[in-house]
Amino acid sequence: MKKYRVYIVLMIVMLFWGFNVSATKVLVTHFAPLTMTAFRILTAGITVLLILRAMKVSKKLELKELGFIMFVGLFNVVAHHFFLSLGLQKTTATNAGLIMGLAPLMTTVLAILFLGTRLTGVRLIGILLGLIGVGFVVLNGGGALSSGSLGDLFIFVSLFVQAISYVFIRKASATIDGRVMTGWMLVTGGAYLFIISLFMEPKGFSTMMTGDIGLWAIFLASAILATAVGHMVYNQAVQHIGAAESAIFVNLSPFFALVGSSLFLGETIRLQQMLGFIFIILGVLCGSGVVEKVIRSRKKSIHMSA
Repeated sequence: MKKYRVYIVLMIVMLFWGFNVSATKVLVTHFAPLTMTAFRILTAGITVLLILRAMKVSKKLELKELGFIMFVGLFNVVAHHFFLSLGLQKTTATNAGLIMGLAPLMTTVLAILFLGTRLTGVRLIGILLGLIGVGFVVLNGGGALSSGSLGDLFIFVSLFVQAISYVFIRKASATIDGRVMTGWMLVTGGAYLFIISLFMEPKGFSTMMTGDIGLWAIFLASAILATAVGHMVYNQAVQHIGAAESAIFVNLSPFFALVGSSLFLGETIRLQQMLGFIFIILGVLCGSGVVEKVIRSRKKSIHMSA
């Protein structure tokens, strides 16, 4: 596939991911959040496995591999979506989208701590810029904690546990196809969430019967387009253009989350949130190593042309 086509596809995926924050906000407002999330994740996982089967890339997992996937799914799916659902009930889609934009930076921090990734000056600056950005997001105009700060904390925790899972996934990606891992992780994680919802939301299933056609359209778009197809396409893009270039596009996700929250939810985007967005983007570009790779690439091209 030509690069410009990959770029267009990635733009569409980031649009889906950004708008999915608003979609999830709507869904957790109308349905029991954990029950809805369990069904959404199960739907996404089954969709991924069906697509992989049609593409003939499905693989029979060994017991050890399945056990690993079920373990990582506790972080990547269960804990992540558990806190994400709780957070979206208490904070705005705008704040949630901006905080979730820290995902590449959070993964880098954990990679430095646990995988031996080198902490350079540029990466340190990126981490500091990201923290400043979060400060702008969670503080209101008067410099005090907003009423949605508990929700912001839940969103941050959901991001943290997901980043932990990426550390494990990096170690396993050499032996397990990322797409297969994604499908089974979603299915097993969705099953975990469904069991948890039976205890925490005994009447949750009945709320799923109250949705109209519009809500179910949002549900299916979130599960199939954003979660299932979106993650598969992104993984495929990484194989075509590399992780560094693909990571640059991830920075568009919080931007589209801002646009979606304004268009679909009528949320007001404040100046400090825009400042937070700018600092977070700069932080991710510096902290995730993208800036360093661009600098090295330019130096290499200058050296070759000299």
